[in-house]
Amino acid sequence: MTEISQFRFPADIRFGAGARSVLAEFARKYKVIRPLLVTDSGLPQTEAFRLIVEEMNRLWPQGYVQFTGVHPNPTDQDVEDAWVAYSQGGCHGVVGLGGGSALDVAKAMRLKVAFPDMALTEMPLGELPERLAPFCAIPTTAGTGSEVGQSSVITIAALKRKAVFGAAPMMAQLVVLDPELTVGLPAHLTAWTGMDAMTHAIEALVCPVFHPMCDAIALEAIRLVGLYLPRAYSDGTDLESRGMMQVAAAMGAVAFQKDLGAAHSLSHPLSSEFGIQHGLANAICLVPVMKYNREVSAAQYARVAKCFEINTFGMTDLEAADKAIEAVAALNDRIGIPKSLSEVGIKQDQLPMLAGKAFEDPCHSANPRPCTQQDLLTLYEEAYKR
Repeated sequence: MTEISQFRFPADIRFGAGARSVLAEFARKYKVIRPLLVTDSGLPQTEAFRLIVEEMNRLWPQGYVQFTGVHPNPTDQDVEDAWVAYSQGGCHGVVGLGGGSALDVAKAMRLKVAFPDMALTEMPLGELPERLAPFCAIPTTAGTGSEVGQSSVITIAALKRKAVFGAAPMMAQLVVLDPELTVGLPAHLTAWTGMDAMTHAIEALVCPVFHPMCDAIALEAIRLVGLYLPRAYSDGTDLESRGMMQVAAAMGAVAFQKDLGAAHSLSHPLSSEFGIQHGLANAICLVPVMKYNREVSAAQYARVAKCFEINTFGMTDLEAADKAIEAVAALNDRIGIPKSLSEVGIKQDQLPMLAGKAFEDPCHSANPRPCTQQDLLTLYEEAYKR
């Protein structure tokens, strides 16, 4: 009780079918005369994009600028290119539309607006102005929770690894959770992004940082994913399950204010080195990491079991933890997650290189059980052969 803890909760969130209409409030409240719409190259072919463009055409008939060059694992060049579009277009604010990649680029690009002469890696994150360029975040997936976070994960091309840029002013001024925008998400992406939210919540729960509010939010996020992800996977038009998955994703991101863990250190190099979608990488690595943490995190995993409506009466924490691990593995199976890294194209002789990259990643420093580079290699080997 002698250590001072800091609690912070995030942005202004509007939730519900048709919530995209609150873009009008964003334009009015923040005096956004000409916004930059940031998304990836695949989104313009979707119904979600059409619905947002329809709204933006109505709100900004004088015009706005589109940047659709975000890559699946966004790079610092994506941020630079988005900033060029913003500055050359005379923009006054940003609308980020898409998954975590588009939202992370939209969020980080505002650092360039504030410090145009600096590279992303040079940004004085501790000395940012109180408010950056106005930003409205509109997710079209339910996984990363980037819309409610104050950080961006960007691959630095020269270093060939992901880096995290985070500060309170980077948070969105307005978040729009409109389940109608996620209806067109394919089943496999629904599964991958949904397990990203699950991984965030589980890793946040067991992270050894005192934050009881985040723990409670993590547990409810786990319950929501377990209940609604199979429904969203099976029927993409189910607005209730789509909406509850958006809520769960946002809650997972709120929870990992605490920090994350080894599953994320394992997944980051899989994305930066081999382009494996982040949520898919997390889903494959989560169960081996839960087994690794089993003894030190048994009490927390016992609570996870209850989120899956498992009757743990009379069980020890370790027995209940095993049930939780089995439930997560069963959920993966139910929604078609590949069982191993070998199934997604990773070769066994690549694992030592990946372990070196994973050890450089800071997330495992918050894992409840410490990890050496050899431990991370062993975890990759477990994920490879599962």
